[in-house]
Amino acid sequence: MRLANLAGRAVIVTDDGAVDVAGASDGRFGPDPQALFDDWPAFAEWAAGPDAGAAASVPFEVSALGAPVPRPRQVFAIGLNYAEHAAEAGYPPDSMPVTFTKFPSSIVGPDTVVELPEGNVDWEVELVVAIGREAHKVAREGAWDHVAGLTIGQDLSERITQMQGSAPQFSLGKSFPGFGPTGPWLVTPDEFADPDDLAISCALSGAQMQSSRTSMMLYDVPELLVRLSAVCRLLPGDIIFSGTPSGIGNRRTPPRFIGADDVLVSRIEGIGELETRFA
Repeated sequence: MRLANLAGRAVIVTDDGAVDVAGASDGRFGPDPQALFDDWPAFAEWAAGPDAGAAASVPFEVSALGAPVPRPRQVFAIGLNYAEHAAEAGYPPDSMPVTFTKFPSSIVGPDTVVELPEGNVDWEVELVVAIGREAHKVAREGAWDHVAGLTIGQDLSERITQMQGSAPQFSLGKSFPGFGPTGPWLVTPDEFADPDDLAISCALSGAQMQSSRTSMMLYDVPELLVRLSAVCRLLPGDIIFSGTPSGIGNRRTPPRFIGADDVLVSRIEGIGELETRFA
């Protein structure tokens, strides 16, 4: 299933268009995309059944899509989760996932125009995991059972703010308005041949900047859920930015940062692409 946020309403994306969830379920499930995560097992069962499959699809424009998880209560983000990115950043791989947050007000959808703040704005394409069932102290073997779906994210960062002061300000530097583009839709794990091994890449104004596979993560999705849920309760509708491969702007020679004329296109196998423009 591909679940999207179409002009604020939850829809299931089909080959022919979009099925409105509230209408097709006769009101059993409401139109709010975020509310679906509170009853995710029941919704996923309904969406796989005959009523959803028989509902009519209508065409839609990608420009009308919002963030598939529009109001997460918690946004976790993982740093240095690909060995080659840890190496380019000058850090050895850590024995624990490097964890911070992006504040939820930074989350936006696909086909977004982000207003650039002063400073050096950088890109980081990431696989984003949405939680469908509360997770606390989960075992690795059952971790995927707690995942509602996967989407594409860009962990945008203003590097001066991030590194200002005697201690890094990761969360502030990564939480300007629009600094969490996500989308275009959420894809359930059953849609992938192997959800732990997906091609991931991004291009800036036509030039490829990052290219890897999610199987190269030091901590894969199940392991991230194990480590995070050992401390925090992961709540339905929370999201996790799972880390980025090498190829970011501030580690290039010379450094390359995002300008107002740039277009950032991120792709993940089996999900699609996410386009972000800047002003």
